[in-house]
Parts: sequence; C-alpha cells; structure tokens
Amino acid sequence: MERYWEIIQVAIEAVFANRSRSILTALGIIFGVAAVIAMMAIGKGAQKEILDQIKLVGVNNIIIKARVEKKTSSEEEEQGKSESKKFSPGLTLLDAEGIRSVIPTIEKVSPEVIYETTIINNGKRLQARLNGVTPDYFELFNLKLSRGNMFNNDQLEAGTPVCIIGPGVKAKLFATEDPINNYVKCGNIWLKIVGVLENRVVGSKTTEDFGITDYSSDIYAPIQTVLLRYKDRSLVTSSSLNSGGGNTVIFSGGGMVSFSNGSSSEGEGNYNQLDKIVVRVDDSKNLSATTKILNQMLKRRHQQVEDFEITVPELLLKQEQRTKDIFNIVLGAIAGISLLVGGIGIMNIMLASVLERIREIGVRRSIGATKRDIILQFLSEATLISITGGIIGIILGVVMARIITETTDILTIVSGWSILISFGVSATVGIVFGYLPARKAAEQDPVTSLRHD
Repeated sequence: MERYWEIIQVAIEAVFANRSRSILTALGIIFGVAAVIAMMAIGKGAQKEILDQIKLVGVNNIIIKARVEKKTSSEEEEQGKSESKKFSPGLTLLDAEGIRSVIPTIEKVSPEVIYETTIINNGKRLQARLNGVTPDYFELFNLKLSRGNMFNNDQLEAGTPVCIIGPGVKAKLFATEDPINNYVKCGNIWLKIVGVLENRVVGSKTTEDFGITDYSSDIYAPIQTVLLRYKDRSLVTSSSLNSGGGNTVIFSGGGMVSFSNGSSSEGEGNYNQLDKIVVRVDDSKNLSATTKILNQMLKRRHQQVEDFEITVPELLLKQEQRTKDIFNIVLGAIAGISLLVGGIGIMNIMLASVLERIREIGVRRSIGATKRDIILQFLSEATLISITGGIIGIILGVVMARIITETTDILTIVSGWSILISFGVSATVGIVFGYLPARKAAEQDPVTSLRHD
C-alpha cells in the first residue's frame, strides 16, 4: 500500500510540475462535465414544469370551451341563408348534464361560466373574474382552501349568494382583516365569502392554452348563483333586445338567444350559457376514445355546428414533454461528445508527455520501478487530471445552471444523480484514455531510455 501511495505522490508532483499542460489537458473535461450538468439540469427543470402543469390542469381532464366567432355584417348576410337551418343553442348546462348521464367513462363534470366584473369592498375596487362553478371544480383542478369551507350542493342548487376568493383578492381587499363571513359586491350582487383558496403560482405564458387560469386573482361562486343573480347569456329579456339593437331572436332547446350588433364585455355574438365544461375521465387510456365520443355527442346536440373546441391538456403536455426529451437528448449527446473530445485530448497530451519524459522513465526503471509501477504512475496522472477537471466542471455546471435560471425563464434543477454521473464519467475518461499512454510508457526499453536526450 505504501508503494502505491508513493506512486500517487510522484504522479501529483508531475501534474503540478507541468501546471500549464495539466490545465490545458483538463479543459475538455471541465467544459464537458459542466455541459452535461447544465443540460441535465435543464431537462430536470422541464420535466418538473410539465408534471406541475399536469397537476394544475388535473389528471385525465378534458376541457370543452365555447367558441365565439365574430363576423362582419356582409359575412352574416352571405352565410345567413346557408346557416339558417343550422342554429346551435351553444354550450349549456343541458350539455353538461347530458355528458354526465350518457358517457360511462366520465367520473366528474364541472360546467363553468366566466364574467369580467368589478369587486368592491369598503370603498376598494378590484377588476377580477367571477367564475360560476360547481364544488367538483375545485377537486378537478386540485384546489384547496387555506381558510373557510367549500360551498355545498344545497347552496349550488338554491343559488345562494356565497363565494370563495383567491389569495390575491384577499391580499388586496382584506389585507388586515379576516375575509370569512364578510361580503363583497360583484357587479350588482353581494356575495358572502365562505372560503379562501391556498396560494399557488401559475405561469400565465404557457398554461393559458391548457385551460389553466390564475386562481389567485379570481372569485368563485355557485354556477346557479351567477346564472340566476348575475347574468345568463342564454336568456333574452326586453332590456337586452332594446339596448343592443338585436335583430335576430331564435328559440331553441337551449332557450331564446339574441344576436346583437353592439359590442359587450363578453364578446359580440356570444350566446353560450357556459364558457367551459371540464370533465374527468376514469382512466388515461380512455382519453382519446372519450374525446371522440364527446365531439360526436356535442355536434349532434348543436345541430352539427362546431361552436366548441375540445382540448386534452394531459396529452398536449405529454407531447410537449416528448419534444423536450428529444431536445434534451440532443443536447446531452453534444455534451457527451465534449467529454469524448476531452478524453482524446488527455490521451494525446499524455502520449506527448511520454515522449518528453523517456529519460525519466529510464531512470525510474533503472532504480527498480516495474512496468506496473510506470503504468500506475501515468494512469494516476491522467485520472488525477480528469477527476480534478471533473470537480471544477461540476462547480462550473452548477453555476451555469444558476445563471440560466436567473437570466432566462428556464427552470433548472441540479440533481445529485447528475453530479455523481458527471464525476464518474470524468474518472472513467481518465482511466480509459490514460491507459494507452501509460502502457506505452511502460513498454519503453530502460537502456534506450537512459541514452535518450
């Protein structure tokens, strides 16, 4: 054991005696390991974002959105005759009930209606979205309360004026007081606060396409409360006919509908009673089949008019994950090539070192060093350079991952496995690519080596 330690000491002295050469030799390993760690951190961060998004949209959820298209008067005149026989009642509560009762693979159904409104409390005003939902909504999107209680089915059926607010609304309107059992005015109705949602950060850039909203700044009331006390777009009243200049009234299974030439906050021509229906499928294997059935069912109920769109967030997110995985594999391969190039660099410089140190090898052999000792010495040098470069590369990789997170919107997560893998690879590169020069050094003839100048 003492003999091996002496060999390692000789190798360390040789590395420090040629600092510049050792540093240049280690550069390939340093940047290769740093690249591997940074790329693996980006991949880990991307995976976490996808998993978090899947949790946000709910496992096995399918989102049905009402589609509202604006048309000019000339387009309406041209298409009026052809579409007069194809009127759709829009997305309604009847659709939600039909989906719940007809399709056996669906576990839960949550209809939703959304209105932009003004919330008032003690003279404080706040622009927010009023969401009419059912109790199932909070379970579908994994929303939990930090205070209070969920509204129940009795409050839902009776249209009780109660609500649950997001933490953002609480912070702005009830910063110094308990909002539970207090009232807020939403438009023209007063709602009693019965609960406050837990805070949860949602990225608005990528999640909006998947049906995810910023829960923090919204207010939630039973859907019947919103439809009965606030507004129901599927109903026609004399005031709506007179105020909007409506020119067409159609009676259908979903109620009476008015098209208005004027604009409104909900969008021109939006006759849908609901903005969205979220359904949960019992098994992810049934997502595709259930989506097809939903599409056929709604087309039949809507007179073959496709005024809705169906989105399967989990499938979209998994597809996005596959795309990112491929991208990460490519980046990882590039980083791996960097390590390979670094290993070849070690081998080349160590081979050159053998030629420079032929006389030294002869002296060591003449005083009793064996071929095995020479192999261990040069192999130790290569391994030492690789391990040192690997450690520096790990530090650089962690710093690079941090810089990427700080300077961009890309989440990076440095895992222990990436560090262990990088360290193991750097040591392996030193052993594998250092063996050939070490063996070449050991094969030198001692007599010839001593005569070498």
